[in-house]
Amino acid sequence: MVSQPTTISRAAEIVRISRIFDFLLLVPILLVIIGTYHLSMILTVGDWDFWLDWKDRQWWPIVTPLMGITFPAAIQYGLWKHLRLPIGATVCTVCLLLGMAITRWFAYHLWTNYPINLVLPATLIPGALLLDFVLLTSRSFFVTAILGGMLFGAVFYPANWAIFAPFHQPVEYNSSLMTLADVSGYSYIRPGVPEYLRIIERGVLRTYDTYATPLSAFCAAVLAVPLYGLWSYIGKLFSTTRFIDKF
Repeated sequence: MVSQPTTISRAAEIVRISRIFDFLLLVPILLVIIGTYHLSMILTVGDWDFWLDWKDRQWWPIVTPLMGITFPAAIQYGLWKHLRLPIGATVCTVCLLLGMAITRWFAYHLWTNYPINLVLPATLIPGALLLDFVLLTSRSFFVTAILGGMLFGAVFYPANWAIFAPFHQPVEYNSSLMTLADVSGYSYIRPGVPEYLRIIERGVLRTYDTYATPLSAFCAAVLAVPLYGLWSYIGKLFSTTRFIDKF
């Protein structure tokens, strides 16, 4: 007959080993999130959120939050549905920002001697916090898709304005009026196709003059709703366990 202290100590040892295994499993999961989410942003957003002079007032506030809500929606569904953790979107965006900061600091600032301001990453964390907050308070993916998705897309530009506003100051450079971000693009020539010579903001929203940015934020807010619904469904497919009967 096994004594009670021995049984308790053995159970405590099992719990300790289980927690160690969970922490060991958590590290590769976070690395996978960093790698896949970062790769997705590179392939979809690309230069719009990479170079400083591409962070304009028209397409950058639309493209970046729309592509940025994909992984947070899928991971948020899995963590909330199975673990009741309302931190999926925040964890995902923090992993993305960490991966982008490390990559751009070592690959561009230290290796190719680019100023870190020229490749400074934008942040999606404020929108992710609101997304998780709406899910926590409403406990409904439908409400989160409508209200949280709209907030995620709408607050992107205001949340990053404090970071990038100094580089939008107008300056006169070679008898031309441009911003400090444009001057950086001309001063540090990039390899490949000379996209720094293109007018980034050319498009129909320029018709509204100073109202281009609010319209961009509104478009991002509206379009983020169906994207959240789509990617939360993808998260549901990948986080659902299925069993196959033996024949």
